[in-house]
Amino acid sequence: RCFYDQKLLQKTFGEWKEWWTVCREGKLSLRADNHYRHLLCNLMFKAWRAHVIQQQRKRNKYCVVESHAKKQNLLRTWQCWLVYVDVRRTKRGMRSVARAFRERSCLRISWAVWRRHYQSCTGHKMNVLALQHWAQSLQFRAWLQWRELYLYNQNNKQKETRAVTHNRHWELKRCMEAWLGYVNLHKTKKLQTELAQEHHQSRIVWWCFSSWRLSWECRRRMHAHQKDMEKLASRVALQRVFAHRKHYVVLCVEEMRQYELAEKHYRHHLLMLQTFWNCWKSRL
Repeated sequence: RCFYDQKLLQKTFGEWKEWWTVCREGKLSLRADNHYRHLLCNLMFKAWRAHVIQQQRKRNKYCVVESHAKKQNLLRTWQCWLVYVDVRRTKRGMRSVARAFRERSCLRISWAVWRRHYQSCTGHKMNVLALQHWAQSLQFRAWLQWRELYLYNQNNKQKETRAVTHNRHWELKRCMEAWLGYVNLHKTKKLQTELAQEHHQSRIVWWCFSSWRLSWECRRRMHAHQKDMEKLASRVALQRVFAHRKHYVVLCVEEMRQYELAEKHYRHHLLMLQTFWNCWKSRL
């Protein structure tokens, strides 16, 4: 019985040692899962911080580019305005010169006509008509020169207007192309961000499913091990009950044998007593 108890204790200790090893491996796997989760969180935080820094740099660059574009547009507008002011000043000066020249011409012609009329008031009418014709021709020439200058100024003004309009259209086209490029880039970045979020969500779902499957496998192994331990305990208890039952049966058999021996001894004793009684009665 001591040998049997020792072997049973050894087997129980071996089973307990295996169970303790499994528990320790489970704890180590849990610690590894926690470490892997912490590492993933750290990597995700670093990636998110890098993305935020990159977005901030892009935003700063876009602000700098926008401010530079505004400054360039303002500088071009200022230059165009300066050119327009210079042209207006030049036109105003040319008009003033033409007006003064016309006034001087008119005064000179009038003075000449008046002087000739004063000198030859009694002269012939043909001289007066000739002087009038000469004055009209001078006026017509001055008017032609002024008209050519006016048409030249109007043509320059129309060219400047067309140039400004063309420059505005070109600037608007360039801004529209830049805006379309920015919109396409923003759409591409948004699509990439959505794809990255979907990939990140799928990775998180896969990681959660893997963690749940590992935990479920660990719990299933623990339940299986517990069931095996319960079966082993029931088997050990059954063996103990069987051993006690066998010992009890042996004791009962031994007791019955001793009782039979005692009964035989008692019968033998009664037979001897009867024999002695018969002998004593016969002698009496």
